[in-house]
Amino acid sequence: MLIKRPNQIASSEITPESVFLDRRTFVALGLGAALGCGRGARTEDHGDTDDELAAQPPSRDEITKYDDATGYNNYYEFGTDKEDPQANAGQLRTRPWSVAVEGMVKRPATYALDDLLKGMTPQEHVYRHRCVEAWSMVIPWLGVPLADVLRRVEPLPSAKFVEFTTLYDPKQMPGQRTGVLQWPYVEALRLDEATHPLALLVTGMYGKTLPNQNGAPLRLVVPWKYGFKGAKAIVKIRLTDRQPQTTWNIAAPDEYGFYANVNPAVDHPRWSQAKERRVGEFGRRATLPFNGYADQVASLYSGMDLRRYF
Repeated sequence: MLIKRPNQIASSEITPESVFLDRRTFVALGLGAALGCGRGARTEDHGDTDDELAAQPPSRDEITKYDDATGYNNYYEFGTDKEDPQANAGQLRTRPWSVAVEGMVKRPATYALDDLLKGMTPQEHVYRHRCVEAWSMVIPWLGVPLADVLRRVEPLPSAKFVEFTTLYDPKQMPGQRTGVLQWPYVEALRLDEATHPLALLVTGMYGKTLPNQNGAPLRLVVPWKYGFKGAKAIVKIRLTDRQPQTTWNIAAPDEYGFYANVNPAVDHPRWSQAKERRVGEFGRRATLPFNGYADQVASLYSGMDLRRYF
């Protein structure tokens, strides 16, 4: 069987957008997620295997329209209004691209993006996303399990956290000329979170190459967390034994915790998290714990006070 990368696929071979937009589709809960709604080690048993997760009956959700998913974003490097990323991100040069892998790994190096992902063919993963501003989307991503990339660089037994640093280039990213956040943007996960089958490194969406405003050429997607955990335009991955400081936790520690797990029972200080508005819909729906992925990920946080570790 011939396996192709997204940039090797002819446009005639790509599923038409109308198929995505008109169909009701299954939300893949365990295949082994731009939103950018703004911007937590050991590997342990997650309960279900990858095959068992994929076999579970998925929920049905309407795919968000492509124009909404690519035109309504939080990506402060390109501006603070939702329309700014689409308007300003076109100038970003995404090739060539390299990713430095540092810290507690056996194979630290600066990898060309194609080399880092060599042999890993992005597959479609349809995930829900929830933003702290009480809006949500459902996106068909093209991505590879983050666990596979980490396995390639071989974390040391002492590694407990994975830190992601994004591009700092004020010439290309006009929002970085402001002090709205501390730059460059940094996010992090616990290693067991990062190696969960649902956590992805994404290079495309809707059967296409990832648009600049959605985090091209490489972004993180963690569907059970609020969207600000989804670091975009990643240039460095660092493994460490200490919990890293992350951008939003530095900017507003009372509002944005390290874990960022979707918890509808805990309000943001400035709005309720109990309900959400799906972009493209008029009404609101109840927000689900862990954004609907509780069966898959709640065991990661067993015994933790999720009001304290938010």
